[in-house]
Amino acid sequence: MKFEWKGVFPAVTTKFAADDQLDFNTFDLNINAQINAGVNGIILCGTLGEAGTLLQAEKDELLYHTVETFSSKVPVLMNVAEQSTKAAVDSALRARDGGADGLMLLPPMRYASDSRETVTFLRTVAQATILPIILYNNPVDYKIWISPDMFRQLEDLPTIQAVKESTRDISNITRMKNAFGNRFAVLTGVDTLGMESLVMGADGWVAGLVCAFPRETVAIYRLIKAGKYNEALEIYRWFLPVLELDVSTKLVQNIKLAETLTGLGNERVRAPRLPLVGPERELVLDILNTALATRPELPDYLNL
Repeated sequence: MKFEWKGVFPAVTTKFAADDQLDFNTFDLNINAQINAGVNGIILCGTLGEAGTLLQAEKDELLYHTVETFSSKVPVLMNVAEQSTKAAVDSALRARDGGADGLMLLPPMRYASDSRETVTFLRTVAQATILPIILYNNPVDYKIWISPDMFRQLEDLPTIQAVKESTRDISNITRMKNAFGNRFAVLTGVDTLGMESLVMGADGWVAGLVCAFPRETVAIYRLIKAGKYNEALEIYRWFLPVLELDVSTKLVQNIKLAETLTGLGNERVRAPRLPLVGPERELVLDILNTALATRPELPDYLNL
């Protein structure tokens, strides 16, 4: 499916049953809610999707199921986060063969490659596939910064089309636009900078709390793009305490608990992660229950 790098792209969670197998019934419930809310694509097997704990066979099964069930309704993107160039190329080709519409690609995992190594890694993967690619630029969590100079060395590659901007430096959106115009779409990847990034010209939002609150997330995006900033700001101010649950080492547990409370998932995570307990869980519950008790009525954002 052809698509534009615009709109809201949930980095969806992977659902597990009580026996630790993939739970496609709950997964489908959530994806249908995302589609009905108006998202523009879904991204499988990211950090939020617990990709590091999935077997390769499970990743393949998840992709095949998602493509078969939803690809006629929404683009399906596969995350590629590997330690070696060889493994990354293999993952990109498996995603292509599995029917993915695009890729989200990270620099090498674990090894902190220098700029020459990073550019070579990204070029090699991009040249191995015809699928459109969004590069994930997150030096805070993954210790490698894809600088504007590195993007300059990659701009000749037609498959590299966008960046998930997670540097936490809001000015980087303007730097990318000043340097490259519309050559690379810029999608914000930090929930707590969602509205700020969109106001500064980001083309889209790779979101996390959208997994539990799809309508609110898409409403903020569409209201901003329609120039209705005050209406978007009212929702965003309500949403921010919840969005802060995304910038945490326990983001998976936090968001799965949120999905449980909104009827779009369950709390099951895969070890070594464990569900939240005790005061930590009570703190997150307090944030979520406060938000649910004051959940705003949304305008007819789908018709903007």
